[in-house]
Amino acid sequence: MIVSSSTSTESQSQALNHQLNQPNVTIVVVPRERFSFAQQSLESIFDQTTIAFELVYVDGNSPSSVQHHLQKQAELENFTLVRHDVYLTPNQARNIGLQQVKTPYVVFADNDILVSPGWLKSLVACAEETGADVVGPLMCQYEPAHTEIHFAGGQSHIWTDKLGRRRLRERMIKQGKQVTEVREKLTRGQTELAEFHCVLVRRSIFERIGQLDEKILCTKEHLDFCMTVQAAGGKVYFEPQSMVTYVPGPPLKPTDIHFYMLRWSDEWTLKSLNRLREKWDLAEDGYFQNKYKKLGCRRYVTILLPLARKLTMGVGSRTLARLLWKLERPFNHFLTWHHQRQQTRLAPVKPLAQSGEAIEIASSH
Repeated sequence: MIVSSSTSTESQSQALNHQLNQPNVTIVVVPRERFSFAQQSLESIFDQTTIAFELVYVDGNSPSSVQHHLQKQAELENFTLVRHDVYLTPNQARNIGLQQVKTPYVVFADNDILVSPGWLKSLVACAEETGADVVGPLMCQYEPAHTEIHFAGGQSHIWTDKLGRRRLRERMIKQGKQVTEVREKLTRGQTELAEFHCVLVRRSIFERIGQLDEKILCTKEHLDFCMTVQAAGGKVYFEPQSMVTYVPGPPLKPTDIHFYMLRWSDEWTLKSLNRLREKWDLAEDGYFQNKYKKLGCRRYVTILLPLARKLTMGVGSRTLARLLWKLERPFNHFLTWHHQRQQTRLAPVKPLAQSGEAIEIASSH
């Protein structure tokens, strides 16, 4: 009996230690707008993360060099790699990754972020200590990393004007400010806005709100998500002790251009805005009119204007860029049409693979 009791106690102790050493958070990395920064971003996550975590990497049709790198890293770092051979919308990729998550928390991270020491530990601590369902870090933008603020929490809610119209309020706090100027004044607190560049979510919230809305294809999905969480009684928090930077293009590599043009296509943007407006019964006010006027601006600034400058050596580059834009828009429409045909043949996601195992989901052509 003594031996049996001792063995039982030892087994319980081992089980407890095993449980304590198990990660309680899974990072789901998804493509944002390009692939050429994926290697630096993934290295940052492994180099700067001090607590245990699971990782699911959703690879949506990256070029062969990136694909092979991810396959090697999945074997080396023992994470799950899910491969599709068609481009994915952001929420589509996040939902695919979410299906693989078993931990209490999930962090959605774009493939163009750089993280700072302690970033993940601070996000988890905030959720544990406050009961938050969503926690956003101090989000920075551009390189050098962690110097210029993208946003430090914000507003995302519906309000009614004097005419009785339902309108959307979006406000990003401290955008453009230098981190050194304001960080000491920033405090943890409840907010209305977090972005999918990097955000921690309590997995149980999806039992109440369902999966992410895949009809919002490429823009403002974070607004829809945060408002949905709050409508379900959930809480969104800002945690300034966690600092993350996203690094957008340019420059783009040639292998980035197709995905970038699709990611910021006119059709995907319009469909996303229409879905948001109809879903929340919003007036088609100045907020949306301003978005319509900016259709294609990212492609113009990131692809067409640099190309025109290269071709003209800076002389008359804007005139050429505007001409290229007129020619590009029909082509952009073709890209979205062709992608839709590919998506109709996309195979369903396979069951969870073991860590370090790649899941390849190929559509027929």
